[in-house]
Amino acid sequence: MREFTDTELLVELEPVVAGELDRHLTVAKEWFPHEYVPWSQGRDYNGVFGGDAWAETDSSIPEEARVSLIVNLLTEDNLPSYHHEIATTFGRDAAWGTWVHRWTAEEGRHGTAIRDYLTVTRAVDPVALERARMLHMGEGFTNSYEGVLHSLAYVSFQELATRVSHRNTGKVSQDPDCERLLARIAADENLHMLFYRNLLNAAFQLSPGQTMRAVTDVVTTFQMPGAGIEGFTRKAMTIANAGIYDLRLHLDDVLMPVLRQWAVFDRADLDGEGDKARVELSEFLTRLEVSASRFVERREARRTRQAAL
Repeated sequence: MREFTDTELLVELEPVVAGELDRHLTVAKEWFPHEYVPWSQGRDYNGVFGGDAWAETDSSIPEEARVSLIVNLLTEDNLPSYHHEIATTFGRDAAWGTWVHRWTAEEGRHGTAIRDYLTVTRAVDPVALERARMLHMGEGFTNSYEGVLHSLAYVSFQELATRVSHRNTGKVSQDPDCERLLARIAADENLHMLFYRNLLNAAFQLSPGQTMRAVTDVVTTFQMPGAGIEGFTRKAMTIANAGIYDLRLHLDDVLMPVLRQWAVFDRADLDGEGDKARVELSEFLTRLEVSASRFVERREARRTRQAAL
């Protein structure tokens, strides 16, 4: 079974992209960031308008939700780098190019809406947030994976992971305005996931062994695009301890649903290399299950100790 070059893959998958683009445009709902921001809560900050400096007491949103909101926003801020990466990989022509620009336009709303919400509600320190934005965007983002199949596999999981993170952040925020906004953003992310997931499913039909290798490579090395944020490890642990996004959710709500949709463990069309990749994937998932269970057990034990104090 021969392998396809990236150029061949782009040509072969272009009709599928066109079909998925039409489907996406049919089901995607128009929405406006300004409608999800409680503007009446806003007031001037210190500075040229002589308002009040930000203070910790300005918002009742739990610290865990604040951390997650900051990570999510800084991740969205790197959109120019993401656009560059997918435009370079998928191209700017025909249906591929139309999708790249449409995706970028939809993603652009997310950062706008979250930043306006945080600023108006004074949920985070705007000075620290801006400094973090400048630092993170200054680093940019570089795709860790080369090639069409690896990139498609990565965004299939990443879009779903982002959806889960946004939805759970909204729930933990204990603020109905925040939860409504993040649910709206999560709906976009879900549609993006469906686009990429369906496209990679078509790639499985085209070159199953080659696609299986790409999926295994991505699953076993997956990192969120915000991993380059300063202090990300500490922030990620805060987010995980709050149950917003952790190994258990990553395995159960992100990896396994997508892998089941591709029927990776039921496929009978893999060549020797593809089957080898599938074995590697299965072994990795087994180890990840152990790690996820241990993390949950330790978190529950820690919560029990804290409750007893």
